[in-house]
This record gives sequence, structure tokens and C-alpha cells, in this order.
Amino acid sequence: MAAFQYIIKDVKGARSEGIIKATSLDEAVDKLAAEGNIVISVKTAAEGSFRGKMSLFDKLMLQIYKWRTGVGLRTLVFFTRQMATMFSAGLTIEKSITNLEKSEKNNKFRKVLVKIANDIKKGFSLSEALEEHPGIFNPLYISLVKAGEVSGTLHTILDELAVYLEKLEDTRRKVSTALTYPAFILCFLVIVSFCLFYYIIPMFARVYEDFDADLPIPTQIAIFIADWIGANVFYFFLIILAVIMTVFLIYLSDRGRFIIDKMTLHVPVIGGLMKNSILSKFARTFSILMTAGVPIMDTLELSQDVVQNAVVEKAVADARNMVKEGYTVAGALKRTGVFPSTLLQLVATGEETGDMDRLLAKAAEFYEKLVDSVIDRLSSLIEPLLIVLMAAVVGSIVIVIYLPIFNLGLAISSGAK
Repeated sequence: MAAFQYIIKDVKGARSEGIIKATSLDEAVDKLAAEGNIVISVKTAAEGSFRGKMSLFDKLMLQIYKWRTGVGLRTLVFFTRQMATMFSAGLTIEKSITNLEKSEKNNKFRKVLVKIANDIKKGFSLSEALEEHPGIFNPLYISLVKAGEVSGTLHTILDELAVYLEKLEDTRRKVSTALTYPAFILCFLVIVSFCLFYYIIPMFARVYEDFDADLPIPTQIAIFIADWIGANVFYFFLIILAVIMTVFLIYLSDRGRFIIDKMTLHVPVIGGLMKNSILSKFARTFSILMTAGVPIMDTLELSQDVVQNAVVEKAVADARNMVKEGYTVAGALKRTGVFPSTLLQLVATGEETGDMDRLLAKAAEFYEKLVDSVIDRLSSLIEPLLIVLMAAVVGSIVIVIYLPIFNLGLAISSGAK
């Protein structure tokens, strides 16, 4: 007989988890339902391990696959919201997806919807059809759909999932907006600096050669750099590309990603913004998974995948192991030393009252407001700081170029002699 992990609500409405022995999944469900329980989730006890140890090559291939097959979060949000609306209105899953496929403008996603509709016609469940497209639907999405199918509340789960994705997309958009302007200015600064070294400095260098004057050391260094870039412009861009690829490959490695993510969290202002965004995603994900009746161990594992920061991922993984050993969730999270006291207090209260899903939703709203607050402050500070940075870099290069001209009379007389 096989072992099945279950989550049920008894006749009094109390939620409980456990393991039941049965020859099949259907038999396990029948046994649980026969006792008057409401079955929320049943799956083989071996399931729930969504994470595997991957080589660097496997990670690279997975990333390429996601780039090739993935769609934007906004597209996924719209799909989920429309599915929830149509399914709640009484349309079948197959009919809902067919309708969405006809109106979908993204050719890549339209092909995916056609495949999903065909799989459902063949008898696949929605979650099984979605599993065929891991570049679009992550384990969190699929697990929630499975929980909805097993508990018979798929329409409710889809609606909650749509709200969750909308919140996630909104937070991501705000963070991206806050970081786009600095990234644009820095890229523009690099381009301006390159143009100065590649076009402007060589022009001044030829003028100074005609005067045969002794140049200041900073000007000599600038001319040397300009000469090197001019003679090796192909290798210059090749080196930049190699550096970018090296950083990318380092980031794919476990150790490299941990170091880079840890450094990111300690960047002034930006680090606080990223951490609040991560905590918001963690709390929101934890809340919706608990609401859907996903087991606590799987909830921790799926939340670990969502945070997208190696430092927090390790903390959640460590907490998961401690919970397995008998710690409370709040106690385990506290021992990692990563999570703030506000979140820990809400988790502890939620465990005591059995209302963790609602309190974590409140925590998510709290950290979303902190993200908004940091973005407002960042918007008011970042523009003048970037203008000062750009003026300092470009101004320094210009001053270095014009240093000999400041003593032009001496340069001309020295050239005449």
C-alpha cells in the first residue's frame, strides 16, 4: 500500500494534516470523505520535493528554455483573471481556454493555449496540462491549481491566484520603475564616456602633438586609454561582453548567486527596497498557499522558490528543515536571523490563533506600503544624485582633456622652442 499525505477539515471545521495508507489516490480520498471530512488536498507522501540539485549547465539550459518559451507576467495575470471570471460564470475549463486562445494576441502564448486545450480534451486535468509548460507556469501556480482541483474550489483558487499575481506584478512594476531611470542614466554615462575616449580625446591628442608640449600625467593617461580603445575597439567590446557573460555564469552558480544577492541587499536604499519587495512576495505567497490548503512543508518550499534571492532562499530552506525537526514556523524563521521582527510576530500570532493566512496577507500589505514609501523617497533623491554623478565623471574627463589648454601659452612657447 502507498502512503498519501492529506489535508482535511473535519465536521467541526478544524483543519488537520496527516498520512493515510491506501492502494490508490482514489481510495485515499474515499476513506477520508467517508468519515465526513472535507478533503482539501491528497497526494503521495513522496511528492512535495519541487527542488533538485542542478549543474551549472542544467541551469543555463533551463534559463535559455525560459527565455525561449516564457511570457510576461502581465500576460499570465490577464490569463488567470480571465480564467477565473469565465470559470466562475459557469463555463467549462476547456471552453474558457478556447475563448482565450481566440482573442490572444501573443502568438507564443496562443500556441500554448491551443496545446492546453487539446490536452484537456484528451482527459488531462488543468494542472496536468499546465505542467507541460514549465517555462510559463511555475510549481507555485501548478500546486495551487492542483489544490483547487482536489478540494473542488478551483474557481476560488483561480480568483485568489489572479489577485496574487496582480499584486506581484504591481510590486515588480514599481520596483522596476524605480530602478529603470538609474540604469538608463548609468548606461548613458558609459556611452558618453566611450564617445569621449574614442572620438574627442584623439582629436585633442593630435593638436597637442603638433605643439610637442609636455602633457600633464592625467592627460597622458587619458590619451593612452583613448589610443588603446581606438586600436582595440573590437577587443574592448569583446571584453565587456566577456565580463557580462562571466558575471551571468557566476550568478548561475549557487555560491556566486549567494554572494551577489547578499551584496545587493546591503546596497544603500536599493537594498532596503529589494528586501521589502522580497518580504512582500514571501508573505503574499505563504498566505495564498495556506488559504489553498497546501501542506506547510510544501508551502515553505514553494515560497522559497518565489523570493528570488539566494540569501532569503537559504533562510527559508533552513527554516523548512527546522520545522521538519519540530520547530514552530515562527521559531524556525527567527533562528535564521534574516526575517524582521514584525513578520515574525505576525507569524507567531497566526500559529497561535490558526489565522496565519490572514495575518500574512496583512504582512504582505505592510511591506508593499514600505516599498511604495522607499520608491517615493528614491524618486526624490536619485535624480539629483545621478546628475551629480554624471557631472563628476564627464566633468573630470573634460578637465583632464583641457588641462594642457589651461596653460596654453606655456605649451605654445614650449613648442616654438
